[in-house]
Amino acid sequence: MIQTELKRPSELNEAERGAWNEIVDRMPGFESPYFRLEFAESCEEARSDTRILIARERTGILGFLPMQIGKIGYARPLSGPLSDVHGVISGEMDKVCLPDWLKSAGIPLFEYHSALALQTCWHESERMRDGSAVVDCSEGYDAFEDARKTAEPKAFKNIRARRRKLEAEEGGFEFRHGENTDEALAAMLSWKRAQYRTTGVFDVFSVGWTNRLVEAIRRRTSDHFHPVLSTLRINDTIVAAHFGMASQSRVQYWFPSFDPAFNHVSPGLLLLLETIRHAAETGKQTVELGPGDYDFKRHLASHQVPLAGGCVVTQSYVSALRSASQAFARFTEKAPIGKVASLPRRALVKADKLSSFYAV
Repeated sequence: MIQTELKRPSELNEAERGAWNEIVDRMPGFESPYFRLEFAESCEEARSDTRILIARERTGILGFLPMQIGKIGYARPLSGPLSDVHGVISGEMDKVCLPDWLKSAGIPLFEYHSALALQTCWHESERMRDGSAVVDCSEGYDAFEDARKTAEPKAFKNIRARRRKLEAEEGGFEFRHGENTDEALAAMLSWKRAQYRTTGVFDVFSVGWTNRLVEAIRRRTSDHFHPVLSTLRINDTIVAAHFGMASQSRVQYWFPSFDPAFNHVSPGLLLLLETIRHAAETGKQTVELGPGDYDFKRHLASHQVPLAGGCVVTQSYVSALRSASQAFARFTEKAPIGKVASLPRRALVKADKLSSFYAV
């Protein structure tokens, strides 16, 4: 019989921490820093609703499901919509039954958007598929660039042209890795928030906990986890910046931004390439760019990690109401009423995203 318990990351005992780390270190698929305990601890600093669902059987710990539990009981992955990838931390996936885990823990619903699709525990509830772009730099930067030049010759021709243009017009650039300074972070935030406003996308840094999460990650460094704050400078002026995090083997490319005044020389793209170069030189195996259909990801990524989105539901009044709203959205999409049919799902998706930012 499965027994479950909810704990804050800081409440895990040594045996539980050891089991978590052993699974993440041993099993493939957990290379991202999103799966490190340090990330969960950072989330706890940022949000009081951070919990770890621990599932046990007679022989010991079966696995962990990290989550945020909102005000009305909905559970979502750590960091909610900021999470590029999430999943169940278990070495025995064939024994994982998420509805049973959630029901035992008194959680009516777990909504996810970027779960590891190769984990079979999501298959019954998944409603969509996506992929997270990954750059393979395990053979070194030159090998990476040669492979991508062969696959995307036109794209790399344009990259070389823009690099030459930067050399000619500005005299080159300077890449600084690990520039964990307030100046670098302020530059990144300023351009990123301006980009959100310009494109009409919700400003993720308009809510307090996202800023607290960034600061918590900045303070946390271990052998398995560290923040990544890097810049690209021209004439000693920051023109592009990126904030992310890294595990021993993978850099998670998270929040890049650049000064629009230098758009003609693609400082954001050059910053990414220098990040990949530095990752290769320091023994990282991969750089994960996250989900999203963007040209630079298609041009640079070596492969994709399959992701799944959906909702694991247990029987309760709250989850039944949720299921009914989703069923209504699916029904209207099938109705012969043209583009209007897509409005309920779009409205539901938007409401979901906003509620996850506001910890509802």
